[in-house]
Amino acid sequence: MKITSAEFISSYADVRKCPLPDKPEFAFIGRSNVGKSSLINMLTQSRDLAKTSAKPGKTQTINHFLINKAWYLVDLPGYGYASVSKSLREGFGKMIEGYVLQRENLSCLFILIDCRLEPQKIDLSFINWVGSKGIPLALIFTKADKLSRNELQRNISQFNKTLLQEWDELPPSLTTSAETKTGRDEVLAFIDDALEVYNQQSE
Repeated sequence: MKITSAEFISSYADVRKCPLPDKPEFAFIGRSNVGKSSLINMLTQSRDLAKTSAKPGKTQTINHFLINKAWYLVDLPGYGYASVSKSLREGFGKMIEGYVLQRENLSCLFILIDCRLEPQKIDLSFINWVGSKGIPLALIFTKADKLSRNELQRNISQFNKTLLQEWDELPPSLTTSAETKTGRDEVLAFIDDALEVYNQQSE
């Protein structure tokens, strides 16, 4: 897939105000500071489509971007950042749950995992919750350039092993680096395939 246009559409804290669900959506979510905004900018080849920040917890709304005038890329708030107030954390939870459970045009929820870390309880809990709701999902291991190939394979293997304690079959996964653009073609090809399925089902 070639991205020829990427246009900011809306930013809301209430899922009911999001754009009409008339186009397929691909949403990106992860623990705060996982590199989500950098990944989105890398995919769209834009420097500042998604706002990056040195301070985690920057994204606090549901942000829709129209890609190629055909599908939405959705930037969701991060989960599990301890420094945000308790009430705001609960708000993030409600916002995320509302979006994930109510958007019938959600083609895939990409859950981002920092490949440098051992399996995090909050990531595993979120993946298990999404899976239990029957939401289509895929994992994206970010920051691959920070590890050697052996370290990367070891960490992903450890994560998958932990996930298989709850899952019979692993969800699809991709490996990326916003710095080196590793995985860009693979993520866009994955979206391309999902768009074909969506269009066939819509006919």
